[in-house]
Amino acid sequence: MIGVIGGSGLYRMDDIADARWENVTSPFGAPSDALLFGRLAGHDVVFLPRHGRGHRIPPTDINVRANIDVLKRAGCTQILSLTAVGSLREELPPGTLVVVDQFIDRTFARVKTFFGPGFTGHVSMAEPVCGRMGDVAAAAAKSQGIPVSRGGTYIVMEGPQFSTRAESELYRSWGCSVIGMTAMPEAKLAREAEMCFCTVAMVTDYDCWHTAHGAVTAHAVAEVMAGNVTHAQNLLRKVVPALAGVGTCDRGCHTALEGAVMTAPETYDPELVGKLDAVCARFFAKGKN
Repeated sequence: MIGVIGGSGLYRMDDIADARWENVTSPFGAPSDALLFGRLAGHDVVFLPRHGRGHRIPPTDINVRANIDVLKRAGCTQILSLTAVGSLREELPPGTLVVVDQFIDRTFARVKTFFGPGFTGHVSMAEPVCGRMGDVAAAAAKSQGIPVSRGGTYIVMEGPQFSTRAESELYRSWGCSVIGMTAMPEAKLAREAEMCFCTVAMVTDYDCWHTAHGAVTAHAVAEVMAGNVTHAQNLLRKVVPALAGVGTCDRGCHTALEGAVMTAPETYDPELVGKLDAVCARFFAKGKN
C-alpha cells in the first residue's frame, strides 16, 4: 500500500477512482485530516493533506506522529512525501523537483519520536530516505519531462516565517540544496515506524539569498505552486504503479528497529507500548516484547 502526503497546494489527488474520505483515529491525537482512500492507475493508494484541506495547520502544529501512525494503520508500507521548498542553488530554479537524499533538521518545537520513557529506541538516520523509492521517483519525473534533480540536502527550518538573508547564506555555505518547514520529523517518524519514505521537494522560489529575484512572499510562492501541483499529479500517475506490489524493501527500511530498542522487555511501559501497536507491530509480532 502506498501512502501519499500532499504538501502546500496539494489537497487532493486527481484521477483517483473509488475515492472515499475516512477518519482514522490515532492514540497520538488527531491527524491533519481524514484519509482519502482510492485507486490510482489501478493500484490502492491513501492520501493525506499535510496541512489539512484548506491549509488550516501551520508547520509547527502538524501532528506528524498521528499522521504517520494513521497511514501505518491504513496499511501503508511506503510513503511518498511531496513538499514545497525554496531553492538555495542557482541550478535549481522554481518548477524543479528535487528527490532529496539528506536532511539537516533545524526545528526545535516539535515532537520527533514515537518513543519515550518505558520504550526507548535509537534508529539510524544515516540514510534518511529510501533510495529505491528515490530512484523510482526520479525516473518517473524524467519520463514526464519534469525538471528533476536526483539527490540534494533539504534543511528544515521551524518557520512559519521565511529565512533572513543571513540565514539563507549560512545554509548555502553548508551545502544545502533546498529549504522548507515540513520534512522533519516526518522522515524520522517514518523510519521509527519501519516504513519506506521518500521526499520529493517541489521548488517554488529562490530563497532570499538570490537578491535578483526579490524577497520570498506567500503570493509569489502560490503562483509557482499551481504548476508544481500539475507536476505532482503527473508524477503520481507514474510513481504509484512503479511502487505498487513491492514487498520487502531491499534497503532495510522495514527492519529499522532491529538493534535500535534499548529498553529491557520487563521494563516496558504498558501504556506507551499500547500506543505503538501499529507503529511497532512487526517488532512486537516477533516476540521481542
